[in-house]
Amino acid sequence: VQLQASGGGLVQAGGSLRLSCAASGRSPSNYIMGWFRQAPGKEREFVGTISRSGASTTYGDSVKGRFTISRDNAKSAVYLQMNGLEVEDTALYYCAADSRTTYELNAYKSEGLYTFWGQGTLVTVSS
Repeated sequence: VQLQASGGGLVQAGGSLRLSCAASGRSPSNYIMGWFRQAPGKEREFVGTISRSGASTTYGDSVKGRFTISRDNAKSAVYLQMNGLEVEDTALYYCAADSRTTYELNAYKSEGLYTFWGQGTLVTVSS
């Protein structure tokens, strides 16, 4: 599957932004989808993940309560709604996917489980 993230940009602290990840290829709805981010000089950080059906989600502690992941399998797309943005949310945001059925959703906090990665979209939050 090929992944294309978009929707990044410059936003003021307290604002909102919605990222999209378009998936193409064989049956994107069969993939667990996740979002990660990497700030300058820092390691890549788990943001959240969503099950194949969209019924279950898991979030990183730093975004819990502010960010929401959703998916539209009919459109082969996954979204990251980001509210209450903080300067610390500034990063390059990546979407990722994995088709295996071996692991529980919670395990997908680990970037090592994802097989496919998009190119990233930059989010900059100004104070």
